Amino acid sequence: MNSSIAPPALPGYEPGIETRGIERVPPNQRAHVRIFDNFTMWLSANLVISTVALGALAIPVFGLGFWDSVAVIVGFNILGVLPVAFFSTLGPKLGLRQMTISRFSFGWNGAKVMALFNVAACIGWSAVNVIVGAQIVTAISGGAVPTWAAILIIAALTTVVSIYGYRYVHRYERYAWMPMAAIFLIVLFTAGGQMQTLPTPVWTMAHVASLVSFGGAIFGFATGWSSYAADYNVNQPEDTAPSRVFWLTFLGVFIPCVLLEIFGMSLTTVAAYGKASANGGGALLAAVLQPLGGAGKLLLLLLALSVIANNIPNDYSLGLSMQVLGKGFQKINRAVWTLIGAVVYIAIAIPSAAHFNATLENFLLLVAYWLGPWAIILILEHAMFRRGRYNVDDWNTRSKLPVGWAAAIAMAAGLFGVYLGAAQTMFVGPVAGLFNPPYGMDIGFELGVVVAAVVYLVLRRIELRGSALRGSAP
Repeated sequence: MNSSIAPPALPGYEPGIETRGIERVPPNQRAHVRIFDNFTMWLSANLVISTVALGALAIPVFGLGFWDSVAVIVGFNILGVLPVAFFSTLGPKLGLRQMTISRFSFGWNGAKVMALFNVAACIGWSAVNVIVGAQIVTAISGGAVPTWAAILIIAALTTVVSIYGYRYVHRYERYAWMPMAAIFLIVLFTAGGQMQTLPTPVWTMAHVASLVSFGGAIFGFATGWSSYAADYNVNQPEDTAPSRVFWLTFLGVFIPCVLLEIFGMSLTTVAAYGKASANGGGALLAAVLQPLGGAGKLLLLLLALSVIANNIPNDYSLGLSMQVLGKGFQKINRAVWTLIGAVVYIAIAIPSAAHFNATLENFLLLVAYWLGPWAIILILEHAMFRRGRYNVDDWNTRSKLPVGWAAAIAMAAGLFGVYLGAAQTMFVGPVAGLFNPPYGMDIGFELGVVVAAVVYLVLRRIELRGSALRGSAP
């Protein structure tokens, strides 16, 4: 035997661009044993300037005070992170990507619709994040590097890692949080003495409406990872402890979101940064570090590059979601879809950059709407109807998957609940309009989750009875 001959690399761990797409990873081909990557993956993805920018909306946009903002940030982050942590446990258990798991609830065709929703979310998040980074690059250069050029540079760097795939995504995220943590500590030291605890406004219906609406944005940011969650640990052993995966994932999202969102909100209480905070998170951080001169500009550049860690999961999961659209799409390498997605979000980000605060607020609220009903349907399917048992080999066989009509109707009903409770600039739903007229109170995602859950619990039982009578797939 020639010991110098190395064993063949496992799919997903071979050198170069990852060849495996949404195909199930068999237990004997899983080589990712670093369980702590469940923490660092999400820590790096959230310890970025976009998280600061979200927190910075609390006071200037929603008109909140300090302590009521903190309460909303903590409470709604808990709600938003729970589905992310739960879905992460399904990666090692099933060896399937997150949107592929949707087939066990929505069926073959319904999962395609959910995959398209996710593609839109991936593109939207990428556009939002790259704008934040580009703002900083433009600020550093004094306008010499226009925003559109900065967007192109950051997107190109992000796409390189995303194209290479799972192994390289984890390698990058394993260490990307370290310089960012150090820089945010420096920013805190620079501005900390100037922050104030603004009083909570008078408790009127308008104030409550602002609290709930800001909570929707917080929820949307955190739960936005739920449609990607299982993508990043499918190569971990099948017997990986679910509780460890859950808590490492939960803390990996929760800790940076809470800390940086509170930090971003606190920065807007400094009078000297008032004008900058109105121009978005990138401009706000640039104002904080301006007194440090050249060193401050270097730190700002590194902060701009932090959005790479946030956008990598968006770009990588976009390619996987495209493959869920059918076997024809599956034949095209995930990396190709990732590249196409990058072109699309660049085309969206460049014209949107001029109105960033409104763009961020509207997108974060909208993204929560579909994710709430979708997540509760998958959770109920797992806990109530399958009780954690899946015929995993059926993942790519249409005839062995549910028809999915119960999930489709429940999703539509959930989105109708969203319509009733939504309160946006251009539209206020009938139920939302009952509170704080004429602006309303945005309870779209709450109503969406409740309505979808009730409808699915009823209709899924009927669907299962029909499948049993026909002898078809459950």
